[in-house]
Amino acid sequence: MAKHGGYRPGSGRPKGSKNRKNKSGQIVPKKSETPDNRDKSKLLPLDYMLNVMNDPTASRSRRDRMAISAAKYIHPLGDRNKKLDRAERAKKAGAGKFATGKSPRVVPFNRER
Repeated sequence: MAKHGGYRPGSGRPKGSKNRKNKSGQIVPKKSETPDNRDKSKLLPLDYMLNVMNDPTASRSRRDRMAISAAKYIHPLGDRNKKLDRAERAKKAGAGKFATGKSPRVVPFNRER
């Protein structure tokens, strides 16, 4: 006896069976076939967040969460590399009166053997 999945005789939807109907007799489409799901599946995540953020029917807390999530993609905090910024600040700090002096002159010592 199969434990999971696979073919089993007599299982599944019978051939020729009709689609589900609601109480008024209309055929109910599958969830994946509804217009809302089709339109949303083609959206990029950022577009979806912006749509929810601008939707007046969405709850205020959900709109706030979407705004916070989308903000990091629209308004990046750091455009530059931290290492480059740190190196530039170190170069500025080491200029002027705090600049490094000349290295001492090294004279080779000649020994006679």
